[in-house]
Amino acid sequence: MAKKIITSVIPKELPLIPLRNLVVFPNLVVPLFVGRQNSIKALESAMKSEHTIALVAQRGPEKENPTEKDLYPIGTVANVMQELKLPDGTAKALVEGISRIRIKSFVSDKPYFMIEYELLRDEYENDIEFEALMRTVVSLFEKCASLGKPISQEALMAAMNIEEAGRLADYVCFNLNLKIEEKQQVLATLEPKERLKLTSGFLEREVRILEIGQKIQSRVKDQMSRTQREYLLREQLKAIQNELGDIDEQATEGEDLAKKIKAAKMPAEVEEKALKELERYNRTSPVSAESSVIRTYLEWLIGLPWKSKSEKEIILKKALAILNKDHYGLDKVKQRVLEHLAVRKLSKKLKGPILCFAGPPGVGKTSIGKSIAEALGREFIRISLGGVRDEAEIRGHRRTYVGALPGRIIQSINQAKSASPVFMMDEIDKVGADFRGDPTSALLEVLDPEQNNSFSDHYLEVPYDLSDVFFITTANILDTVPPALRDRMEIIYFPGYTEEEKLNIAKEFLVPKQLDAHGLTATQLSFTDKALLEVIRKYTREAGVRQLERLIATICRQVARRVVEKKTAIAKVGEAKISSFLGTGKYNYGVVEEKDQVGVATGLAWTEAGGDIIKVEASVLKGKGKLTLTGHLGKVMQESAQAALSYTRSRSSFLKIKTDFYYKNDLHIHVPAGAIPKDGPSAGVTMASALVSALTKQKMRKDVCMTGEITLRGHVLPVGGIKEKLLAAHRAGLKTVILPLENKAELDEVPQHVIKELDVVFVKHMDEVLDAALVKSNVKMHRVK
Repeated sequence: MAKKIITSVIPKELPLIPLRNLVVFPNLVVPLFVGRQNSIKALESAMKSEHTIALVAQRGPEKENPTEKDLYPIGTVANVMQELKLPDGTAKALVEGISRIRIKSFVSDKPYFMIEYELLRDEYENDIEFEALMRTVVSLFEKCASLGKPISQEALMAAMNIEEAGRLADYVCFNLNLKIEEKQQVLATLEPKERLKLTSGFLEREVRILEIGQKIQSRVKDQMSRTQREYLLREQLKAIQNELGDIDEQATEGEDLAKKIKAAKMPAEVEEKALKELERYNRTSPVSAESSVIRTYLEWLIGLPWKSKSEKEIILKKALAILNKDHYGLDKVKQRVLEHLAVRKLSKKLKGPILCFAGPPGVGKTSIGKSIAEALGREFIRISLGGVRDEAEIRGHRRTYVGALPGRIIQSINQAKSASPVFMMDEIDKVGADFRGDPTSALLEVLDPEQNNSFSDHYLEVPYDLSDVFFITTANILDTVPPALRDRMEIIYFPGYTEEEKLNIAKEFLVPKQLDAHGLTATQLSFTDKALLEVIRKYTREAGVRQLERLIATICRQVARRVVEKKTAIAKVGEAKISSFLGTGKYNYGVVEEKDQVGVATGLAWTEAGGDIIKVEASVLKGKGKLTLTGHLGKVMQESAQAALSYTRSRSSFLKIKTDFYYKNDLHIHVPAGAIPKDGPSAGVTMASALVSALTKQKMRKDVCMTGEITLRGHVLPVGGIKEKLLAAHRAGLKTVILPLENKAELDEVPQHVIKELDVVFVKHMDEVLDAALVKSNVKMHRVK
C-alpha cells in the first residue's frame, strides 16, 4: 500500500536550509534554531510563500558557509508551523517533516540555496516479516530504556503505537543518540524493510554497550570495599580502558614530569620531595581534583630557577656610567653599589645585600633600582607592598586551600627565570597587619642574609635559596617599619633635592624626556635656567621632582598644540613667559615675615615631602590660666607646648615676666594650616619662643627659624631631619637657623653652598635660643660655637 503525499501545495522550487548536527525525519515535529544569515533569509522566504522548506544536513558541521558539495543529496521537505525572531538576531522555528526528497539541481545559491527536488515515497507491505522486524525494534528500544538509556516513557508508548514500518524506524533513530552520519544513512534508506534492519542493528549495538557498562560497574563494585568507595571512578576508568585497549596517558605524562624534575637541577632534598609527589600523582585518578593540585605543584617546582643566575662581567667604570646616565647626584647610593660590585668581583662568597632607600617621594628611590639592575647585568623585579595586609602575600597559601599559590616572592622569582635578580620591594613602610597575619613578620626571613638561604614558602614546603638575590626596599618614613625588620636592612637616606640639584635634573633629564614624550625637538622648545628656577620656586614645593616634571609636561602639551595648529611655536621659554603657561604662582619664594612681630616664631618641620617651615603663634588673653592649643596637633606636640609653658613659668623672674601671669591670663598657642595633622617634639623651642615673645612683648626676628626639643629645665635636645630642615630654611630665604648643639655633626651631609648662605647657631639651653631670636633680648647668654 502506498502512502499518498499531497504535492499540489508544495512548490516545484524550494528554499533550502543546511543543518548542522541535525537530521529531520518525515512525520516528526522538531524545533529548529537558525543563526546564519543565509538560512534566516531562506526561512523568511518560506514564510512568505507556502510555509514549506527543504532541510538537508551538511557533511561537516564546522563549515560556516557550505557549498553544494558539502550537502547530502537526500533531505526532508518540511512545513514551517511557527517562526520566532530572537533578540540576538537569530530565529527559532517549529517544523514538521512531510516527506523525503532528493535534490535534482541547485537553482541558485544567493542569497540562499534554491533547489529543484524529487519527492521520495515509502512503499508499505503487510507481511509477517515486517511485523517481526517492527516487534524486534520496539523490544530493543524498550531494553535500551531499561538499561539506563535516557528515553522517556512517552517516547516508548509512541513507538508501540506506530503501525507503519518506515515511520517506526525514523522515530526510533531520531530518539537514539546516533551520529549524524548514521541518522543520514537511515534517512537515505528508502526501503522500509532495509530501514528497519538498519535501525535494529543500531539498537543491538547500543544494547551491547549498555550491558558491558553495567558489567563493568558491577565488577568494580564487587572489588571495592566500603573504605575504598572513593576510588570508584578510577577503577571504572581502568576497566573501560582495559575493554577498549586505550593507552594510559597519565603514565606517559608522569614519565615526562620525571624527566623535567631531573633536568631542573633541584637540590637533593627538593628533588626527593618532587619525586614523592610524582609518585602520588601516578597513583591518583586523572579525573580527581587532587591530580590537578599535585600537577600544578610539580610545575611550580620544575619552573623555578634553582641554579640559573644572571650576572655579566663586572666593570666598575661602566657601572658608574650607567648610574650617572639615569640619575643626578645620589652619591652615597652610587658609592654603595660600586662597593658591592668591587667586593663581588673579588669574592663570590658575598651574600646579597639588603638595602633600604628611605626618603621623601619623588627623589628617585624606585627608578635607581632599574639602574642598579642594569649595572649588575641582572634581571629586575619590582613589587609594591603598599596596603598588603595578608601574610600569605609573602609566604603563599598552604596547598590545603582551593586555588592555593606561592607568595609574591616565589612568583616573581619564577617570572624572572633567574635565581639572582635585583628585587625591589616598594613602600615597605605602608605594610599593614590584620586578622590574616602580619606581612612584616614574614619579611623578617626574606630580608635576613643569615636566614634567606633557606626561605620557606607555605605552598612549596621546601627551602628556596634567596641569598644571591639583591634585595632593595623603599620607604618614605621609617617610623612605621618594625625595629626588628629595620635592623636587618642597611638604610640609605635619600634627602630632598636642593634648588641647584633640581635645576640640573630638569635640564639634563626631565626636559629631554618630556620633549621626546611629546614629539618635540630642542629647536621647537627650550627653557632658560631662570625659567626653570621660576617653576621650581613659585609652582612647586616638594622634596622630589615629580610635580616639576608634571609642570614641564604641561608646558610641552601647550607648545605641541601650537605646533599642530601651525601657530608660531615658542622656541625659548624665559622667566616672564612661565605665567602664560602655568598661571599665577602658587607659592612665594622666601616666606619670611615682612617685619618683626610679637608672639610669632618660625619653626622647621620634617614631613614625608621633605623639610618645611611652620609658623607658631602665641596670644595672651585675660582669663584664669587656661592653655588652648589649636592647629590639629598630635599628642607629642601638645606635651611639648605644656613643657614650653612650664619652662616659661619656672624662668618668669629671669625673663622679667610677672609671676602671677598664669592666674590672670589665658594662653592660646596656634599652628596654622589647621587641616594638616602635626606631631613630634621638634617644635618645642619654637612654641617656647613664641610664648615668651607674647608675654614679654618683645618682637621675634623675622629672619630667624629654629628647631629642637625642650625640657622642663629649658635644655634643648637633638631632633631629626636636619638636612631637610636646613634645605627648607634656605629655600624660604631665612638667614639664621637655630639648631641643638648635638646635631652639629649632621651638617656634613648638607651641601656646602647652603651652609655658607646660612648663619647656623648651635644652642644647649632655651635661654640661648631667646638671646638669638628676640630683637632686643633681656636674656644675655653666651652662644655655644
